[in-house]
Amino acid sequence: MENMSTSQTRPNNLGAPHAADRVRTRVLVLFGGRSGEHPISCITAAGVLRAIDRDRFDVVAVGITQGGKWVLASTDPDEVVTSGDDLPHVADNGTEVLLPFASGDNEVRVIRDGVLESVGPVDVVLPLLHGPFGEDGTVQGMLELADLRYVGVGVLGSAVGMDKHYMKLVFEGHGLPVGPYTTVFPGQWQRDPDEVRARVVALGLPVFVKPTRAGSSLGISKVSDVGDLDRAMAEALKHDPKVIIEAGIVGREIECAVLGGHGDTPARASLPGEITMTGSAHEFYDFEAKYLDDASAQLSCPAELDETTTATVREVAVRAFDAVGGEGLSRVDVFVQEDGAVVVNEINTMPGFTPISMYPRMWERSGVSYTELISELIDLALERPLGLR
Repeated sequence: MENMSTSQTRPNNLGAPHAADRVRTRVLVLFGGRSGEHPISCITAAGVLRAIDRDRFDVVAVGITQGGKWVLASTDPDEVVTSGDDLPHVADNGTEVLLPFASGDNEVRVIRDGVLESVGPVDVVLPLLHGPFGEDGTVQGMLELADLRYVGVGVLGSAVGMDKHYMKLVFEGHGLPVGPYTTVFPGQWQRDPDEVRARVVALGLPVFVKPTRAGSSLGISKVSDVGDLDRAMAEALKHDPKVIIEAGIVGREIECAVLGGHGDTPARASLPGEITMTGSAHEFYDFEAKYLDDASAQLSCPAELDETTTATVREVAVRAFDAVGGEGLSRVDVFVQEDGAVVVNEINTMPGFTPISMYPRMWERSGVSYTELISELIDLALERPLGLR
C-alpha cells in the first residue's frame, strides 16, 4: 500500500521539506477543541503521541484551545498539555496555526512572534476530537474541503453519530433494535413542561435524560421520580438545547470496537467488553466514573457471554457502523437483556482512545496492540480516496 499522499505541493520558500524529500508519512495529530470533552481529547492525544510508531510516521501536533484557537503543540506526550485544576487543557502558547483550508494545499503554516513559518506538508490528519466542533462532522467537512485525508468517519456519519436522536432514527431505518425514547426539541420544555412530563410517565421510570449532542456522559441524569425531571432537564440543557429521554433498559452494558476494512472487505468487530459498577458511589457509568474515579467501575474484556450472544453483539456492532456510513473506527454500545436480546444504545465515532480506554483495550484483547491499532487507522485513512467514495 502506498502511504504517501499523491497530492502536489507548491514550491516552498519557507524552509520546510518538500513532500518528495520525505520518507515517512507525516501525520497531524489534532486535539483539544471547544466541547466539554476537551480534557478527554488531551488525554487521548498524550496516549497516541506516546505510542505512535515514530519509525513509520513523522508527527505534527496541533492543539485547539477551549476558546477555539489552533496552536502548534509539542509532540512530547509529557508536554503536550498544561494541567488545570483537575484535568488537562490546551494552553494558548502564542502561536497560531492557520486553518488547513486557508492555504489551499496540505502545507501547515504557523504564525509565531508575528512571523509566518511553515512546518511542512502533512499526508493525513488524526483528529482526536470528542464532542461538538470536532466529532460531529464540522472538522471532517473542513478537511474534506481542504482535500486532506483524515482518520475516522466522514461528515454525515460523524453528524449522525453525534446526534442521539437522528442516530436512533437511522438505526431504526436499518432494522436495528433500539430502546424506547422521546426527544425534547429546543423550546419545548420551556413552553410546555407538563407535556414533556406526560411523555416521561408514558415511557416508564426510571429514564435517562441526556443532551442529544454530547458524549463522555456529560450532562446525563438518571430520573427515578418524575419530580426530579426539572433538575435533570436543567443539567442536560447546560450542554445542548435538544434533549433526549430514554427509557431505562434492564440488561448488561456491553461494548464492541469496530475497525473499518481494507478496500471492499467488511468492517471488523473486536471481542466485546463489559462495564460493571463496583460500589454505590455512582448510579451509572457517568463522567466521574469514567475519568475521575478509577475504583468505581470494572472493565472486563472479553465479556463473559456465550458464543451465540458474542456473535450477535459483534454482528450488530458492524451493522450499526455500516448504518451510519462508518469509516475507520467506532465503538458501539449495546444492552444484552436477560433473554439474550441485543438492543443498540449508541455509536461513538471517535471513542475514548487512551491506552486504558475500552476501544483500544478491546482490540488489544483481540490481538491488535495499541501501536498497531494507530498504524492501522492511519493506513485506512491513507487508502481512502479524496472526494465522494
